Amino acid sequence: MGLKQNLHNLKEKYKGTKFEQGFNALHTFLYLPNITTHSGSHVRDASDLKRVMNTVIMAMVPVLIFGMFNAGYQHNLAINGVAEFLTLDNFVIGLKKILPLLVVSYGVGLGIEFIFATVKKHEVEEGFLVTGMLVPLIVPIDLPLWMLAVAVAFGVIIAKELFGGTGMNVLNPALTIRAFLFFNWAAWMSGDKVWVHGAVDGISKANGVDGISGETILGTLAANKPVAFSIQDMFFGYIPGSVGETSTFLILLAGAFLIFTGIGSARIMISAVIGAIVMGLIFNSISGTLMPALGMGDAVNGTIGAGSKFFGLMSFPFWQHLMVGGLAFGIVYMATDPVSAAQTNRGKIIYGFLIGFLSILIRVFNPAYPEGVMMAILLMNVFAPTIDHYVIQANVKRRMKRLKTQTA
Repeated sequence: MGLKQNLHNLKEKYKGTKFEQGFNALHTFLYLPNITTHSGSHVRDASDLKRVMNTVIMAMVPVLIFGMFNAGYQHNLAINGVAEFLTLDNFVIGLKKILPLLVVSYGVGLGIEFIFATVKKHEVEEGFLVTGMLVPLIVPIDLPLWMLAVAVAFGVIIAKELFGGTGMNVLNPALTIRAFLFFNWAAWMSGDKVWVHGAVDGISKANGVDGISGETILGTLAANKPVAFSIQDMFFGYIPGSVGETSTFLILLAGAFLIFTGIGSARIMISAVIGAIVMGLIFNSISGTLMPALGMGDAVNGTIGAGSKFFGLMSFPFWQHLMVGGLAFGIVYMATDPVSAAQTNRGKIIYGFLIGFLSILIRVFNPAYPEGVMMAILLMNVFAPTIDHYVIQANVKRRMKRLKTQTA
């Protein structure tokens, strides 16, 4: 009660000054908003932006904790050849690497939002609470902090604040940040040396190991190499990858939780999965026909001959596409962004289907960067208003046609 009263006194003291928005934001973050409407008709609902953001964060916490364990597990596995997963050592290694990513992400992003709120004299929204946690979950474990800081600044300013802040952005800010990182520092965002802690900075040599290699499954397939991980490893997430993208099992539970709470769109998630399956089936069918005909191996028996690098991802079983890379993570946490996604019910189905369809398409036809969900979601963010426009126009035409039929 004392803290709440002190914050209230500070708000009153700095009311009307350039610091008012900052104190309002801090008060709203810690306590319920104390401003209510007094006139006009309004829909009364217990939900507000802060509750929505907190619900999404709750859905990300299990993935974050798993990512900490997995970071240490992959590190020790690469050095020793064998390792237990649920150990304190693994968690401490992951915590030491991921906590700075979280601090930089939130520090830079919220700092910029406070500056814009102070200069433009508007309230600080809670939108970055989710973005600030998403960013560390979609980057490699050893990403330099200064790169992350520059990318977060770019994403918040260009993809969000220039459009008017929370609720006005066209592109998903977290994916914009990741795209900025990839196109500026591709060597730190791809390859076989960035996904396992210690592979880049020489820590492996200090432990008597020539080098740590932690290529992702998509990278392995793109390089025409056999996959060394079991289906169980891929599903539960005991594989190299971005911090929070490896465990399909936990991501599925998070998706079910978001749908149950009404935060995530079931239409987008389910249609995106269907789109990915359809594209995967098409490629499996093509590879099963072309590979034997061209003498490049037998896709049915899983053998790939020389010169068939293009078919590595094409012949990958369609249902396994859903368990590797960032596809599941992108569908659950970012494709369903209520601001940058389609808004109409039919538009959400089209929007989600195209995200899944294009994700697999980009994976197969771009072996240099065998992860398509980021580009697919950003592309569909741009076309989401167009999809909604044509869905609404089609609905208007149907109603007009029905009206003419009834009045004829």
